Amino acid sequence: MLLVTGVSGGLGQLVAERLADRDDVVLGTRAPLPGARRVNFDDPESLPRAFAGVDTLLLISAGYGEDDTVIARHEAAISAAERAGVRHVVYTSLSGAGDHLPYALPHRWTERRLSASTSLKWTVLRNGLYAELLAFLAAPGADGRLTAPLADGRLAAVARADLAEIAARVALDPAPHAGRVYELAGPRALGGAELAAATGTAYEPETLAEARERLSASEARAFEVPMLVGTYSAIAHGFLATPDAGTLPTLLGRTPLDPLAVYAEAVGAMAGASAGR
Repeated sequence: MLLVTGVSGGLGQLVAERLADRDDVVLGTRAPLPGARRVNFDDPESLPRAFAGVDTLLLISAGYGEDDTVIARHEAAISAAERAGVRHVVYTSLSGAGDHLPYALPHRWTERRLSASTSLKWTVLRNGLYAELLAFLAAPGADGRLTAPLADGRLAAVARADLAEIAARVALDPAPHAGRVYELAGPRALGGAELAAATGTAYEPETLAEARERLSASEARAFEVPMLVGTYSAIAHGFLATPDAGTLPTLLGRTPLDPLAVYAEAVGAMAGASAGR
């Protein structure tokens, strides 16, 4: 039996949709969801029941937070998997190019923890940054300008739907992928000028200092400000620009979705949601 965690989140929902017609899959979430098992990594005592009878665990990263919070969640999940007799863990990690990002450390810790396990087989899916996230990071303003501080940098963004499909495929048949680490960047790198052109706006990037001041004055939590500014900096300075080397189409069995089209669609959806409020 396969247990998928985090199915109330964006990636988890898409994975759950792809596995909805299977009777050998159970869904897990900390939020109330009919038919799902309660899986709360902040409550380790709840996990033995949740993991009972599970052969494969698709461990979707347990959300951004302070490093110690995320690491504690992942440790609880992996330890519970070991005790429950889970045989294989498929983990959704972060692109290797993302080592410069402020939230990379919990991912690398989790990869190391899995590789040190004496009972678990594992597969690591190193996901690139979502094209949908790029729509949030570089959303055009109402004034017709795109001011995200990307400078001349580019991001090899990847469609979340492609990552969900790969996660589902690997988790359903994990044995051929045991011990593998897959780098899953997008098929091409996008820059600010392209994003602006796709949304009919002008690209006039702000500085990182201006972005930090703007974010600090927003409703962002304290740890999110350096997280977001660090992401902008990594993109602006070229650390996330290397596109997929062929892994995406190989694992998908098809051509990956166009990240620029996904970005433009996500921006449109965000604008529509704002207009409807």
